[in-house]
Order: sequence, then C-alpha cells, then structure tokens
Amino acid sequence: MAKPNPTDRKYSKEHEWALDHGDGTATVGITDYAQEMLTDIVFVELPPVGKKVEQTAPLAVVESVKSVSDVFAPVGGEVIAVNLPLESRPELINQDAFGEGWIVKLKMDNPAELDGLMAAAAYDALIREEKH
Repeated sequence: MAKPNPTDRKYSKEHEWALDHGDGTATVGITDYAQEMLTDIVFVELPPVGKKVEQTAPLAVVESVKSVSDVFAPVGGEVIAVNLPLESRPELINQDAFGEGWIVKLKMDNPAELDGLMAAAAYDALIREEKH
C-alpha cells in the first residue's frame, strides 16, 4: 500500500515530486504511487551533474522488472547532485521513494514553476481517479 504523500512538496501529473529547499534548489524523485505501479526497480539511469533540463523534459530513466519509464523534470534547471547509491541499490526507490530514493537535486531556473504543480491533496485526488 502506498504511503501518504508528504505535504512538504509539490507533485506532477507524471508522478514526480519536487521538494523546494527555499534557496533556489529542489530535490526531485518519483512518488510512492509511481514506484508501486512500476514494481521492483532494477536499474536507474541518472543524468550527469551539470545537465540542463527544461520543465517536463526527460530527466532520468527508471527500469523495473515490468517496464522502462522516463522520469520527467517537474521543474526546469541544472542538475547539481545525483543520488549515486541508486546505481548499486535502485531498490531504494521502492523502499523509500520520498527519502533515500530521491533521484536528483536541481538548481531551478524558475522556482515559480513549482506553482504549476499540485499540492499533496490534489495529487491524492489524481491517484484516486487513476485507480478507478
């Protein structure tokens, strides 16, 4: 069963989350619902540090026993850090999608893009719709 979606971050329709650190940077990952739909994650292709991405552009690739999925940037910016432990332990996303399973940290080009993302309650409603 998926864990409750934390209210301290924003969510995209593609099931990514962005945690705003208030200093122009954000941590990005996929939601618990997304990892649950993917099932067992076996590989994560991380972007290089320094890569520039636009909002909604592919940011990383997550491969599960079921499928290969792009992870899209919920906000545009420059990759300033990647979660290297995912290279040897991709299952961290399954175990802790909102914590140890983070994927990248971005220096946002435009933090106002966060305003276009959903709060946890709206994202919860989206998931309920998808399940029915």
